[in-house]
Amino acid sequence: MTQALAVIILAAGKGTRMQSDLHKVLHPIAGRPMLLHLIDSLNRAGATRRVVVVGASGEQVEAAVASTGVEIAWQREQLGTAHAALQAKAALDGFDGIAIVCFGDTPLLASDTVARLAARLEAPDAPTVAVLGFRPADARAYGRIIAASDGTIRKMVEYKDASPAERAVDLCNSGVTAVRTRDLWRLLESVGSDNAAGEYYLPDVVMLAIAEGGRAVCIETGEVEVAGINSRGELAAVEAGWQAERRAQAMAAGATLIAPETVWFAHDTVIGRDVVIEPHVVFGPGVSIADGATIHAFSHVEGASVGPKAEVGPYARLRPGAVLGAKAKVGNFVEIKKATVGEGAKVNHLSYVGDASIGAAANIGAGTITCNYDGFFKYKTQIGAGAFIGSNSALVAPVAIGDGAIVAAGSVVTQDVEAGALALVRPPQVAKPGWATRFRAMMAARKGGG
Repeated sequence: MTQALAVIILAAGKGTRMQSDLHKVLHPIAGRPMLLHLIDSLNRAGATRRVVVVGASGEQVEAAVASTGVEIAWQREQLGTAHAALQAKAALDGFDGIAIVCFGDTPLLASDTVARLAARLEAPDAPTVAVLGFRPADARAYGRIIAASDGTIRKMVEYKDASPAERAVDLCNSGVTAVRTRDLWRLLESVGSDNAAGEYYLPDVVMLAIAEGGRAVCIETGEVEVAGINSRGELAAVEAGWQAERRAQAMAAGATLIAPETVWFAHDTVIGRDVVIEPHVVFGPGVSIADGATIHAFSHVEGASVGPKAEVGPYARLRPGAVLGAKAKVGNFVEIKKATVGEGAKVNHLSYVGDASIGAAANIGAGTITCNYDGFFKYKTQIGAGAFIGSNSALVAPVAIGDGAIVAAGSVVTQDVEAGALALVRPPQVAKPGWATRFRAMMAARKGGG
């Protein structure tokens, strides 16, 4: 592709079928707003300018794309898709190249399809407009494309305005349209609203281009790629499809998924070779799992890095900032947050470790917690290499446990423990022979006398 590429993403609709206070295009797929999935694909296709046209709840979209370099245009009145696309004119003032108009609720639109559509305008026959069509299993109320066998479009018609014969055609309009900007604005400004809905339809630019003596063509793609998401049910269906494909990719790359249908990935999950993932594991955004690691059943991992041959779970939770070294072990009912667990270190069960560092080969006993929060600020706990923390201990941060030190079970540690030392923080055990027997007899007598 030799011409510069701009994209106009239409996201001005109210999305009422979502029944949500969140803008439709911000509902997540694999932990990422669908709009950002689409923008990433458009970037890979070579788009140098991106404009999102917003309307209702547009401030939410504006905030979501604030750090992406995407521009915002407002459609204050909902007058149709052609009117919406026209609102991007000011943002693209001075841009000379190809513009692709697409929709914010079609997150699976592939970068190679976008590039292929743009390249179609640069073919020797130099069409004025190129449209992306598809043939769904159920054509329903999609707009129809009446085209010759070579893809030349003879007519585009909305379902509401189509004749029975036109409705019988199975080639449907995805709405994704490529036009050179030097033609686009003129065509959009010429669109009228003489139709069943009284709206300014984007597909009308095709008929206007043909009326001018230009040529419009259609290229095709699969139904799934251009599936629009308008309801929670459709969102769930797209999520399910995305997850199925990602699971297949993980297994093809050398990971073992014991029950693939129960594992849920995020958009950026990185899985190494020979990783074993047991059933019912959920990955949130920002996770990398190194070669040979094992994630046991019912674990939740987000914003974490798991080292080679490390083990997680079952029933473990790794929160953002958790970093596990090689062969580290985080066991059942353990939560790790913003903490490093050194090579070969073990936090086997029923513990909370937050804002901490654990040295290599250290052992953290059951029920241990780092008391990292005083209600106002967070503080760090440092546990040295080879240290042993006895069960049911509380480490009150800020505190440091030296290399090789031992903290006795049941201790509440509030001061640093030097390397190689024993910290024993509990009252001495006192035994009173016969006390329990006398107590029970006394209480039984009281109860009987009452």
